[in-house]
Amino acid sequence: MHDRHHPSPLQGEIVSLVHPIPSHLTRHNSVGKPRRPLGDPVSPLKEMTRFIPNPSSAPRTLKAKLSTFDPGAAQAAEDAGKLVFHCVGDVGGVNGTATQEAVAEGMEEQIKAAPADAAPRFLYILGDVVYYNGETRLYKTEFYEPYQYYPALIFAIPGNHDGDTRVLKNDPPDTEPSLLGFNSNFCAAMPEHVTPYRMSMTQPYAYWTMDAPFVTLIGLYSNVEGSLDARGRSEQQDYLIEQLQQADKNKKIIVTVHHPPYSLDSAHGGSPDILNAIDYAVQQSKRQPDAVLTGHVHNYQRFSRLVGRTKIPFIVAGAGGYANDVRSMHKLQKGISTESLPYKTTVAGVKLEAFNCVDPGFLLVTASAGKLLFEYFTVPWGGGTPTRYDHLTA
Repeated sequence: MHDRHHPSPLQGEIVSLVHPIPSHLTRHNSVGKPRRPLGDPVSPLKEMTRFIPNPSSAPRTLKAKLSTFDPGAAQAAEDAGKLVFHCVGDVGGVNGTATQEAVAEGMEEQIKAAPADAAPRFLYILGDVVYYNGETRLYKTEFYEPYQYYPALIFAIPGNHDGDTRVLKNDPPDTEPSLLGFNSNFCAAMPEHVTPYRMSMTQPYAYWTMDAPFVTLIGLYSNVEGSLDARGRSEQQDYLIEQLQQADKNKKIIVTVHHPPYSLDSAHGGSPDILNAIDYAVQQSKRQPDAVLTGHVHNYQRFSRLVGRTKIPFIVAGAGGYANDVRSMHKLQKGISTESLPYKTTVAGVKLEAFNCVDPGFLLVTASAGKLLFEYFTVPWGGGTPTRYDHLTA
């Protein structure tokens, strides 16, 4: 019997079947992710961006002084005329912590070997502290134990893996709210002894500003897919504009965010939402950051962006330990080599100045009056003395 709403065709009639949603095609009516053109450091803008709100409400004050956390470190920096600190992203050693520990030991070695006036005062993690969903139970093995010998405070901004709650098929369910582990360990109401050798931090929020000697660090949270705010909202965008406007004009400004505005890796590319957010904030505040530090991509890349006559460094430092062998490091697009540096990208005024896709490593940042020095150190996979690979002054 034929359905009265869908009668059978007449004999000899040509039938055209219409499928509004093709069964095996994406919403783009295609299969496969479009490949970025060679040299394009920014991914296409997504039609839909997944966003998970922070379950915790933002406090009224989102700025904190380094002296509040460590008065001795702040005073020592003032006395020395410079603030030195470590910076790296994508550290959680979910597949084994050997590489993460090698990087941590390299930074520890620098602190112990440095003269008193040049010792790094803290570590600043650029997101993805714990994989894959920032679970509270994994902080012991992926954070506290690998850094148990690091003799300074550790600050952080969250990355996508710190806030994500989605799990893959056959993985254990994630029963925690987004950012619970991060908020508990970095944004606690008061410091608590989480382990015998380190207390929880009391940063104001997931996105926050550190007012330190010689430099203002404006930290952002780029959520799970590289955006500051949910569509139709602007809380974090407004915060960024406000912080740029209010930043001490006698200090350098560093913006930190997990998702990079620029990347020439073959997997991710730069985040257009983050790039647009920074550019809009600069336009509205009339204040340009002196550098942008990021992670997410598991390698090292240093871009320069020409603004007027000034080159602004945009640095990716995401080889902090999650990538635990050279095969798991993110590679650049085919056709880009060290021989082609500086490499002119498809974006006007933006060049790739340096990169490393084969070694783990970390940044050493020195801020002084009117100057920023960035030094990138690589570490042998099996551990050992760090080697300076790249440096620049801004």
